Amino acid sequence: MLLFLLACAGASPPLPTGALSPCPSSPNCVSSEPDADEAHRVAPLPLAEMEALRAAVESIPRCRVEQIEGDVLHATCRTLVLRFVDDVHLRIDHEAGTTQVRSASRVGHSDLGVNGRRVEKLRAALTPDGR
Repeated sequence: MLLFLLACAGASPPLPTGALSPCPSSPNCVSSEPDADEAHRVAPLPLAEMEALRAAVESIPRCRVEQIEGDVLHATCRTLVLRFVDDVHLRIDHEAGTTQVRSASRVGHSDLGVNGRRVEKLRAALTPDGR
């Protein structure tokens, strides 16, 4: 059983150097990048400093920051029951005045809306009124 769970971890994606990677066709990914299709699109997060982004990620249970390089943050989050790994990338987009976000499952097809809800938790953590 342990080997099965380890095999389900998948590989960590590379840290993006520009725009965040597009979502695959499966419904287990959301993205705020302008080229995201309607099925995967979420609104960008408010523009924030990197320390605020780090704190927002770390406020979510089972999420941890893995790497920060320039204006890009990579975090991993584990699902509650089966401990699957999801990847979260945040990119400070100075030009647009927002923070672009991508949250995706490493394996599987459906995430039952977990990635979209995670983005909304990040939004609430970054918004003064919590909404």
